[in-house]
Amino acid sequence: MPAKTAVLLTNLGTPERLERAAVQRFLQEFLSDPYVVNLPRLLWQPLLRGLILPIRSGKTLSAYQRVWRDDGSPLLVFSQRQTDALQAALGEQVRVGLAMRYGQPAFAETLASLLDGGIERLVVLPLYPQYSRTTTETSRVHLRQTLNAFGESPEIEFIDSYHDHPDYIAALAESVREQWRTRQNHLLMSFHGLPKIYVERGDPYQDQCETTARLLADALGLADSDWSLGYQSRFGRQTWLQPYTADLLHEMGASSPDAVDVICPGFAADCLETLDEIEIEYRRHYIDCGGREFRYISALNDGRLHIEMMRSLVQPRLADEVRPESN
Repeated sequence: MPAKTAVLLTNLGTPERLERAAVQRFLQEFLSDPYVVNLPRLLWQPLLRGLILPIRSGKTLSAYQRVWRDDGSPLLVFSQRQTDALQAALGEQVRVGLAMRYGQPAFAETLASLLDGGIERLVVLPLYPQYSRTTTETSRVHLRQTLNAFGESPEIEFIDSYHDHPDYIAALAESVREQWRTRQNHLLMSFHGLPKIYVERGDPYQDQCETTARLLADALGLADSDWSLGYQSRFGRQTWLQPYTADLLHEMGASSPDAVDVICPGFAADCLETLDEIEIEYRRHYIDCGGREFRYISALNDGRLHIEMMRSLVQPRLADEVRPESN
């Protein structure tokens, strides 16, 4: 019998190819989303197309060139591996698909394939541990719009966040312990930034980041002096959530030039923001400020505990007749 239930993994997205035109298309789609940039369209679009994209596309292409793999963009490679691993964990009675909010594979493409296969229920897992309107909510809205365009209305269970899920915290903690088998350093937890005004308008993202950080510190038995929390990836002139990761690394390198380990608990897969911004750019920044050693702790990617966490998230939401047996 064909599967009637599907799990849909979603993430932000990535350029299709390592070329400037592809990067510019990706950035245009991303930065045109009103959930990401909440400015009047008549004001924002001329600025975006006439100034920002011509400049930023070149800089972003250079960054992708530093991290692009032989098999493609890191985010897409790891996301596909996650999809395949979760499919193997859930078994053939449940289909697992992957869709990116921007770029490929697009929601329309993946949903069409699932619906053509007879899917009647969707369990949707956006791989953003902490909820934000700029990531999770725009994915929910885009999902509904795509299904409405198809004239389809399958039953949907949408997982808003998993910032405090015990299996998520346990997987993060184990990744840190693995790094610390040789030596324990100060732990800096860096989350993607968000304009402060979004939080002032009710976005729970900052609270959820702080909850994740505290739970991870507790799981590792850390004192307050053993760890820090920062926000990265600022863009534009707005005030973003603070403290800024770059400022923390500057202070650490200048005042206590020893060693720091950096983990990014808001990223389910390694991508441009972790492999270039953190591991290359911020490493250089820390060393230039006087720091001695900088170690980046990889995202959970397709690690065993991460896939087990995904299964523990979706399994209770699967129909009884297709719920797989626990190993």
